Amino acid sequence: MRWKQRYGWIGLLTAMAMGSAMATTAAPPKGDVLLVPDRVWTADGDAAHTGWAVLVHDGVIAAVGPVDTVKAPANAQRIALPGTTLTPGLIDLHSHLFLHPYNETLWNDQVLKEPQDYRTLEAAAHARATLMAGFTTLRDLGTEGAGFADVSIKRAIDEGMIPGPRMFVATRAIVATDSYGPGPRGFRPDLDLPGGAQEISGVDEAIRATREQAGHGADWIKLYADYRVGADGSTQPTLSLAEMKAIVDTAHLSGRPVAAHASSDEGVRLAVEAGVDSIEHGYGASEATFRLLKQHGTAYEPTLTAVEATAQYFEHYVPGQSEPTARMKEAERAFRTALKLGVTIGNGSDVGVFTHGDNWREPANMVRDGMTPPQALHAATNVAARILRQQDKFGRIAPNLRADLAAFTGDPSTHIDDLQHPVFVMKDGTVYRTPQATP
Repeated sequence: MRWKQRYGWIGLLTAMAMGSAMATTAAPPKGDVLLVPDRVWTADGDAAHTGWAVLVHDGVIAAVGPVDTVKAPANAQRIALPGTTLTPGLIDLHSHLFLHPYNETLWNDQVLKEPQDYRTLEAAAHARATLMAGFTTLRDLGTEGAGFADVSIKRAIDEGMIPGPRMFVATRAIVATDSYGPGPRGFRPDLDLPGGAQEISGVDEAIRATREQAGHGADWIKLYADYRVGADGSTQPTLSLAEMKAIVDTAHLSGRPVAAHASSDEGVRLAVEAGVDSIEHGYGASEATFRLLKQHGTAYEPTLTAVEATAQYFEHYVPGQSEPTARMKEAERAFRTALKLGVTIGNGSDVGVFTHGDNWREPANMVRDGMTPPQALHAATNVAARILRQQDKFGRIAPNLRADLAAFTGDPSTHIDDLQHPVFVMKDGTVYRTPQATP
């Protein structure tokens, strides 16, 4: 019933139909498509260009510029997008397709009670909702107890079995022994509980877990530098510097970057010193520690919306009416500090804590907390692509890049909230959403 309420039977039937129709069309479609919106925001600058068009050929951007200079073949399909701004397909660098909002089902109950088969089917629905919202790429940072099922979701998308964004997956994630849920605190000590991530103790186990996750298909390795393990429930470092360095060195040897969950100042500092490539959350990091991120070139995903969402669920926060909670103010302070220092900030929302398809909330919250709309769009396009090491493949509207594109009613480069009104989505040259066939 929860799935029906969120997506509706029409969404379910559309997903099934699209999955069936796409099963034999995994390769980008051949041919030419001319897209004619009111404006094009390319991510090469801050302003949108009025009166521009984009030509796509065999899944690749062939030309972009003033409409009278873009010469399309006579047989090209022409798609008019009046009233819209065309942008690169958006990117969310911190998602959890195997989770759904905690006000529907608490995290413990999702991990302990929902079968992995069910969670995998639900993840497929979440992937579709994400794509239809204009987010054509996700970095999914851990299955939260669903093993290596993200590798199968990625494969099903790549092979055209189901609609979804480009996926960069982290599989199980790595945590210190007995530092991550469910439990062990609060449960009978004789219970053998399933874990939300892979537990390790010591350098040898850290290396083994990294190799195991890489061998099973992880694109990124994720570690938890800290968690709520203090005697008083406070956030404290979990993995040692030596353990984290072992993970980072092993991952980097195989060409895989490392993302670190880190919320405390000490946890962030240790993770950066260990050489991780991105910090997730970072709410408690000091200015000195953010200077360390800047010095090391470490990217930062602020996940502001996750804090807002949990405040709504558990602290009676009402957007637009309530005073921001203490945790929201802490997250805003960290974000503004990173922004002031010029730290590389990517768009990462922690979606799954809140509803999939509402990923637009993170760029909106980044603008609320100090970015300009163009800065937030860059964080969700070319900056995010650079963090993924994919800047030569997607993230901008430029010739020879993959045709990952989205159009929104209005102009998000001046009004970021317009991101909540997608009307067109193309990934790798395949059209998934048009104004004439809105799911």
